[in-house]
Amino acid sequence: MAKPIVAIVGRPNVGKSTLFNRIAGERISIVEDTPGVTRDRIYAEADWLDHNFTMIDTGGLEPASEDFMLKRMYEQAEIAIDLADVILFVTDIKAGVTDADVQVAEILRRAKKPIVLVVNKMDDPKKYSSDIYEFYELGLGEPFGVSAGQALGLGDLLDEVVSHFDKNSAQEEENVIKVAVVGKPNAGKSSLINKILGEERVIVSDIAGTTRDAIDTRYEKDGKKYVFIDTAGIRRKSKIKENIEKYSIIRAVAAVERCDVCIILIDANEGVTDQDTKIAGIAHEAGKGCIIAVNKWDTIEKDGKTINKFSKDIDLELKYMLYAPKIFISALTGQRVQNLFALINEVHENNTKRVQTGILNDVLTEALAMNQPPAEKGRQLRIYYMTQVSVKPPTFVIFVNNSELLHFSYKRYIENQLRDAFGFKGTTIHFIVRNRNERN
Repeated sequence: MAKPIVAIVGRPNVGKSTLFNRIAGERISIVEDTPGVTRDRIYAEADWLDHNFTMIDTGGLEPASEDFMLKRMYEQAEIAIDLADVILFVTDIKAGVTDADVQVAEILRRAKKPIVLVVNKMDDPKKYSSDIYEFYELGLGEPFGVSAGQALGLGDLLDEVVSHFDKNSAQEEENVIKVAVVGKPNAGKSSLINKILGEERVIVSDIAGTTRDAIDTRYEKDGKKYVFIDTAGIRRKSKIKENIEKYSIIRAVAAVERCDVCIILIDANEGVTDQDTKIAGIAHEAGKGCIIAVNKWDTIEKDGKTINKFSKDIDLELKYMLYAPKIFISALTGQRVQNLFALINEVHENNTKRVQTGILNDVLTEALAMNQPPAEKGRQLRIYYMTQVSVKPPTFVIFVNNSELLHFSYKRYIENQLRDAFGFKGTTIHFIVRNRNERN
C-alpha cells in the first residue's frame, strides 16, 4: 500500500515549516520569522508508531503579490484536498482565529478528508489554556494545542494523524503494476503515454507545463494490468512562475509515491541536466523500481558509438542509479516503445523479489571467502548472517559484531555480489546493519 500523504496547510507565519521540520526530525524547511519565507515545495518521509507517511509542506505556494494571501490559502487547501489522506490545518494561538482561517476551514469541511486542527505556538499551555477554546468555532473538531518550536504536544497530535491512515488510505488493486512517467516539461511524457495507449488521451503541447495534473490511465497487455500515471513536468525552481506549476511538483512527488515503477524520461536533445538528476533522485530515494528512458532518439544524429557515449554520460551524472536499465526510444515514431513493457515487468519483479535466507547466506559465505572484511586498528569485522526483511525495495538486515566496522565500500561489495547472484536490475537495495546482540 502506498504511504499515506499528510499535507500541512495554513496562513504564512503560523509555524508550518517549524512543525514540518519537527515531525520530519531534521531541519528541511527554511525557518525564518518572515511570512512566505518557504519558497519551495518541501516533502519528507516521516514515521510515528510504526506508521510511515509522506509529509508535504505547502508553504511554498506563494502568489506574486501578498495581496492575494486569501487566494493562496484557497489554493493550498485545494492541493491538500486533492492529494492528502490527512490534512493538518495549522493556526496560531497568539493571532487567534482570523477571517482567513474561517474561510479556509469552510473549504476543508466540505473536503470529506480527515482534518486535524493544529493550534501552534502554545509555548506556555497554562497561559493559553482558555484561549484555545476559540478555535472550536472553526467547526473542525478538537483543536490540538502544540508548540512546534519546543516540541510540546506533538505526541497527541501524531496519534490523531495516524489514527486516520488505515481507513482512509486508498486500497491498492492486486496484480496491477502502477507506472509513473516523470521528467522535465516537454520531455515527451504525455506523448509517450499516448503512443502506448494508441490514442490521444493526454493533451500534448510544446508549451512547458501543459499537463497540470497527474492522470491515471488503465491499460492491459498480454494478460498483465497496468496503470500509467502521467505527471506534470517538473521545472527548474528559478523558472517556476505560475503557482499551478509548483503544484505540479507536489503532484509528481505524490505520483512517484503511488507508483511501483518509475520511468524517468530524459530529452535526448538536452542530455542529462541538473534537473534530471533531481527528478531521478526523488524516485531513487523512494525506493521505486526505475527505468531511464531517453526520448526523441529519432532526432539525434548517430554513429556506431552514440548509444555507448550517451549511456556513459548518464552513468556519470546519475552515479547513484547505475542499477537502472536504459532504453532509447521515440514517443513520436514508436521506436522501442513496446520494449518498455518487458523492462517494466522485469524491474517490478526485481523490486518485489524475495530471496530465501539459506540461499542468501550461501552467497554471503562465498563473498566473505573471496574478499575478507578489512580490519581496522586491530579490530576485525565479523559478519554472521543476513536475512531479507522486506521488499519495495529489497531490504536486508546484516548481523555483525560491530556495526561501526562495516564501511560503505564493503557494503557496496556485498551489494554487488547480491546483484551478480540475483539480478535486482532496476531496483535499489537497502541494508540495515545490526550488532548481533541487538533485538530484531
